Amino acid sequence: MGKVTGFIEFEREVATRRPVEERVKDWFEIYQPFSYEKVRTQGARCMDCGVPFCHTGCPLNNIIPDWNDLAFKDRWKDAIRVLHSTNNFPEFTGRVCPAPCESACVLGINEPPVAIKLIERSVIDHAFEQGWIKPEPPDVRTGKRVAIVGSGPAGMAAAQQLNRAGHTVVVYEKADRVGGLLRYGIPDFKMEKHHIDRRVEQMEAEGVEFVVNAHVGVTVSVEELRARFDAVLVAGGAEQSRDLPVPGRNLKGVHFAMDFLPQQNHRGAGDVVDPAISVTAEAKDVIIIGGGDTGADCLGTSHRHKARSVHQFELMQRPPDERSATTPWPMWPVMMRTESSHEEGGVREFAISTKEFVDDGNGNVKALRTVRVGPPPTFTELPNSEQIFPADLVLLAMGFTGPVKPGLIADLGVELDNRGNVKTDDAYMSSVPGVFAAGDMRRGQSLVVWAIAEGRKAARGVDQWLMGDSKLP
Repeated sequence: MGKVTGFIEFEREVATRRPVEERVKDWFEIYQPFSYEKVRTQGARCMDCGVPFCHTGCPLNNIIPDWNDLAFKDRWKDAIRVLHSTNNFPEFTGRVCPAPCESACVLGINEPPVAIKLIERSVIDHAFEQGWIKPEPPDVRTGKRVAIVGSGPAGMAAAQQLNRAGHTVVVYEKADRVGGLLRYGIPDFKMEKHHIDRRVEQMEAEGVEFVVNAHVGVTVSVEELRARFDAVLVAGGAEQSRDLPVPGRNLKGVHFAMDFLPQQNHRGAGDVVDPAISVTAEAKDVIIIGGGDTGADCLGTSHRHKARSVHQFELMQRPPDERSATTPWPMWPVMMRTESSHEEGGVREFAISTKEFVDDGNGNVKALRTVRVGPPPTFTELPNSEQIFPADLVLLAMGFTGPVKPGLIADLGVELDNRGNVKTDDAYMSSVPGVFAAGDMRRGQSLVVWAIAEGRKAARGVDQWLMGDSKLP
């Protein structure tokens, strides 16, 4: 490494978040600017550790020490070349990835880990600012046509890889804009959507065609795709939300998180949401059921809607403040995390289970009846622990159970695994020859970084099947 003693000389520093009282009044990204000179210092903290566990902590196997060192040496153009060699969209992961690479950082055994996520985001942002990110169309076309269903991170990554291999790629997206959950799911305060738009522009200039408002299995038939294309890759995500079938579930005011979050993304894009179906937290007592990232996104969105009060419920016990002994380094640690949305307000309730949504007498939810529970796997209800929490908006953010089965999946006739996801072989091909799967539709709900990794690997599988061999990584 260029600065062998950097990890001794310099402290970890990352971008600070904008003041709460400022950021809850807008939908812009929450982080303050961080100078490239400071980024170089953070790059100097990367150790000459011999075995860089960050490689395996990252699902993309990003070559992290190399671009850390290049950033430190002010060789930004070389840094983006190395970063792009494993990750098509570091501007996405540099904003929304929880950074499992940092949890696996060798320095993190007894010191704060290297600020890998910050450096990654800085490398790609600097590259865009300098105009280094340009279309890279293939020199030769193979004559093969590939349809990709779904334009989230898995579908986009596969599309770019396959197009650069010379295939003609058409991406079908059921929504009115490209991006999947990056577009309609992740709030703008975590990732502004112009990051997606400029990548789409690059990919279109490379030759990728995007078809929006095209719901395969509903408005576009599977038979049409099979007839027109040499291969089909499904990357439609795990969109089946986990429900909570307790008394009162059908009351007005009880919604899935994905009835709530995409609407705000539409508003942010300048669209008008039909008042008849609009879901807003303004001046309401909100309860979010689910303590993960989706729940935190609902929390931050509710703050910006100016909710009267917000509670976030989590069935599991409160995790420890430091890394649990059950998840030692370099594993992803079980520990208490405070996201930006938690800093902004609200009350977090742990080890709590909802027993009933209480009716106000007019078909609207007015409260939740709850009970405290013990640890998994039994979640034994604790005696004399019942509580009533007032609520006129309840958001179910308990994760996703897999891909939606009617339509695309059913019409393709692909075999499913025991979790209800599309079953594939090692080359990402399903039980139907020529039909491949990637991302959450194959893996189950997961991270954006995993989706990009899946898209890249599936692209290699498709290319190999079409051509007999593949030079894709």
